[in-house]
Amino acid sequence: MSDTTIPGYRHGDATLNAPIPLTDLERMKKTALFGEQDERALQAAGEILGPRVEAILDVWYGFVGSQPHLLASFSKPSGPPDAAYLDAVRKRFGQWIRDTTAARYDQRWLDWQIEIGRRHHRMKKNQTDGADASAHIRYVDLIPLVYPIFATVRAFLEEGESDAAKVDAMHHAWLKALLLTVTLWSQPYVRAEDF
Repeated sequence: MSDTTIPGYRHGDATLNAPIPLTDLERMKKTALFGEQDERALQAAGEILGPRVEAILDVWYGFVGSQPHLLASFSKPSGPPDAAYLDAVRKRFGQWIRDTTAARYDQRWLDWQIEIGRRHHRMKKNQTDGADASAHIRYVDLIPLVYPIFATVRAFLEEGESDAAKVDAMHHAWLKALLLTVTLWSQPYVRAEDF
């Protein structure tokens, strides 16, 4: 599933432990109407998106780079973007696409999503790479970013699939996966008793 050769990518690391049970993830999947057909659609999407990961990241990084408030998350305090940090995160972001489309939403995946959320939050921001960048990604930027990450993938799906119904199924499954993921990434931002 994950590429352990990517620095800082520890999916499946036994030291990771999500503070929420796998039963909560199952509940979230039911709420999002995420089922086996979505898993199959994501796996099909993975076959299309996998070879296009770098092109997808070019689009996403172009968007983030065009938004000063988003680019600030990768920038030195009152300074320019940290290029090494941007590059390290890019490699992990590419692997995240592969893991998301693999649709193996088990305890290891759940643990890793919580860890990713912590790395967006002041709890662990910058620690993995020893980066000198903004110490926190604001919650108000986390949720709205779902839309560009969702919308921009469609064109890549259409490059690999001509059947509109199949593209729709893959695109909707991708959206559901994003919602599950970003909800889990939100965990450090929410009081434990409210999550």
